[in-house]
Amino acid sequence: MEHQNVSAVAEFQLLGFQNLLEWQTLLFTIFLFVYSLTLTGNAVIIAVVIQDQRLHSPMYMFLKHLSFLEIWYTSTIVPLLLANLLSWGQAISFPACMAQLYFFVFFGATECFLLVTMAYDRYLAICSPLQYSFLMSLEICTKLVAVSWVAGLGTGFLPSLMISKLDFCGPNQINHFFCDLPPLMQLSCSSVYITKMIIFILSIAVLCICFFLTLMSYVFIVSSILRIPSASGRMKTFSTCGSHLAVVTIYYGTMISMYVRPNAYLSPEVSKIISVFYTVITPLLNPVIYSLRNKDFKEAVTKVMRRKCGIYGVRVNGRFLVR
Repeated sequence: MEHQNVSAVAEFQLLGFQNLLEWQTLLFTIFLFVYSLTLTGNAVIIAVVIQDQRLHSPMYMFLKHLSFLEIWYTSTIVPLLLANLLSWGQAISFPACMAQLYFFVFFGATECFLLVTMAYDRYLAICSPLQYSFLMSLEICTKLVAVSWVAGLGTGFLPSLMISKLDFCGPNQINHFFCDLPPLMQLSCSSVYITKMIIFILSIAVLCICFFLTLMSYVFIVSSILRIPSASGRMKTFSTCGSHLAVVTIYYGTMISMYVRPNAYLSPEVSKIISVFYTVITPLLNPVIYSLRNKDFKEAVTKVMRRKCGIYGVRVNGRFLVR
């Protein structure tokens, strides 16, 4: 007989950081500040890349899409987290919970694919500079971005579909600040073995393979950097690549520790702390690291600001200069 979803749960209650009740106001302030910086910083990156013709290159096209992605990725999680901190035990309907889960996996997987393409782009630029314009044309770049989004779209479908087919008979309290895979499977009153194994295999396929490919790109980049004759050139390139790799490692490391562990157990409090890194912190760090350590981008920001100031008029030596 075909299995029917007999879930008696119409909504879930997100417990959030219920063990830190006396810190709720401080946590709300910190998360709101970080979220505001994330939205503002990523929006500025998108605007600058669009407006400055010098930044219409594959690297900045990837960065623009990464910033766009991070805005929606963190917005899938943080607004509900902030609401939970204001009113303990935020309720979320079953369909809304499944929708949040889908978009979380969708945006998270898409970020993995985009980070791989960005690492590949840097590998070509540093290790094959003479062939770079041919191997990473704007047409190829557009196709890689499209593949990343489509692959992420498909990746998010399977886990959310399988979780939605599970039976939830109660209790309905999720000891987390968003609808995540592990706590939802713990609440299910039906067998989750097959679901857990499929999600585990999918996590390995997306997270571990993407991390390995990204890491290998940086290994080749570092080996190429070591052949740079100028010590200052080596240090500058090492500094930039080191920052990129550090943020990538934080993102993949925390994600892998959460989802590539079929039988391991992490306490809810530890899981929440780990989740904060890849849902709140890396959406701010990723684009900032990729942009602020880039001389061309900083010059473009200065140019755009001067242009905007010129439009509205700037007082210089007692006169208004209008461009």
